[in-house]
Formats: sequence, structure tokens, C-alpha cells
Amino acid sequence: MFRPTSCSPGCAARTSSSGSWRATDDPRSRTRRWARWSSRRWPRTPSSFGGGSWLAHGSFQSGLWVDNPQRYRQLVKSDRLTLASAFSRAGWQTVGVEPGNTTDWGEEGDFYGYDQVYDARNLGYRGPRFGWSSMPDQFTLAAFQRNVYGKAKHSPMMAEITLTSSHEPWAPIPKLVDWNAVGDGSVYGPIAAHGKKQSTVWKDPARIRAEYAKSIAYSVDSLVSWAATYGDRNLVLVFFGDHQAASMVSGQDASHDVPVTIVARDPAVLDRIWGWGWQEGLSPDPHAPVWGMDSFRDKFLGAFGGRLDPSGSTH
Repeated sequence: MFRPTSCSPGCAARTSSSGSWRATDDPRSRTRRWARWSSRRWPRTPSSFGGGSWLAHGSFQSGLWVDNPQRYRQLVKSDRLTLASAFSRAGWQTVGVEPGNTTDWGEEGDFYGYDQVYDARNLGYRGPRFGWSSMPDQFTLAAFQRNVYGKAKHSPMMAEITLTSSHEPWAPIPKLVDWNAVGDGSVYGPIAAHGKKQSTVWKDPARIRAEYAKSIAYSVDSLVSWAATYGDRNLVLVFFGDHQAASMVSGQDASHDVPVTIVARDPAVLDRIWGWGWQEGLSPDPHAPVWGMDSFRDKFLGAFGGRLDPSGSTH
């Protein structure tokens, strides 16, 4: 599962590198490669707004409505079944990638059920910060590919990866580079140095909203690029926004809803959620019915829970 912070942005099975998408490719070629994938999306109401992403994280994973810190603390001390722990019980490798964390996750990591957790301390980033974000989303995905997903042999895998480039203050914003150039992140030095400064962007509300939109586009482009470059027919993505941005960006009395999308190359995966009534594509119809963030766990396990076969098949 991929969870961009502040709105709008899976489950990973065995993979082998395929495709050759590069940031410098002709966009038409990129579209053709991505067109081999299919998607379904639906709006969801998260349990937080303008911040508190861990609350939405808890709701999505646990199937409970978690809308305040006290309820979250109670949750992580419980033995509630999470999506990650369900995969773990079925014999899958489970990985958490949290680039925003700078200290040990402690009981939260144990509660969610990850076999291994990567954070800012062990992802290997040696580049500059981009505002709040300790590293660009593309680097986070590249580190996941290098350390975990791209291994020649690994067991069936479920990973949750938090993408942080869309976190406030949205300045400076990274740019996509060739995947072969990502390295230890030093390549991002000139990009950060020549990027827009928070002090400049935050003088104008319209400019803040524009840069926020760019940060979302960067997060989604990073994910699409990674999937098109490295994903094979067994890869299934679930990506969603954890909450809407604060009202200075989303507007007064704005909806709290965020999109949730499932993307897969194998159509049989999406056939299993046909009864959900989700729509094709990546952008939900603004008039579509809305589910609570806490409804996903049970829906997902109802569709796939009996098929989490550790032999390597996603369906």
C-alpha cells in the first residue's frame, strides 16, 4: 500500500524487473506502458483532516474508526487484526517503509505486523531535505526496490510505503530523475538548491495551492513510474491519500474525502472487487458514493482473504 501524505495517493507479490520507463521518456510511450495496467477507484472519508495522518493509517489498517490520539494509543496496544498482520499470518513477508520516521517505531511496528521496518535511519539517503520530507518519494521507492522488492528471490510480499513529498510546506518540490541516477540521493542536491523557497511560496495563498498540486503530481508520477519500470503481472497496488490538506489549500467547508485506488495488470484481481461498484481510472467521480476509511480492511479481506496463498499468487 502506498500512502502519500496530505491526500491523493500496495500489496506487492513476487516481481521481476520489467519495462524501461525513464523520466526522460516520451510521455506517449509512458502512457502506452502504463496502459497495460487496469485500475478501480472510489472516494473514502478519512478519520482526520489537515493532519493526523497516523489516525487515518490506523483506520485503514484496522477497520476501526480512529479519530483521536487516545483511541489510536488504545488501538496499538490491542491485538486487533490489521491488513499487514493478516498477510503475515498467511505466510507473506511484510515490510513497512516510513521515511518520515527518525526513531524506532516501537509498539506501533509490532502492532501493525511488519517483519521489517525501514525509516529515515536505514534507507541510505544522503541528499537534502525537501521541506518536511526527509527524502523524495522517488528515492523512497528506489530504496525499496534496491533493498527489498528487487531482490532476485523473496517470498510473496505485502509492503506499506508512506510517500512524504506531498507533506506541507510543499517547497521545494523534487523532480523525477532517471532511476539509474538516483543513487544515494546526492543527485537531488541541485534540484533542492534551485527549487522554490517556502518563504516565497507562502506569501501567496494561490501559490501555496499551486505548489501543493505539484507535490501531489510528483508523488503520483513517482509511483506510476516505479510501477511501469519494475512491476510485473503479479504486482497489485493500493494507493490512497491519508487526509485532505488544511483549509488554506482545500478551501473552507471542503470535503474531507480522498481517493483510494487499486491498480493491477492481471484483470482477475479487479474481477474480485467487481461487486464493490468502483469506477475505472484514477480520479473518482465527485458524485460517487463514499465509504469510510475504516471500511476497507473488511472489504479487502472479504475479497482476497481466502486467496492469500504464500505460493506467490496474488489471486
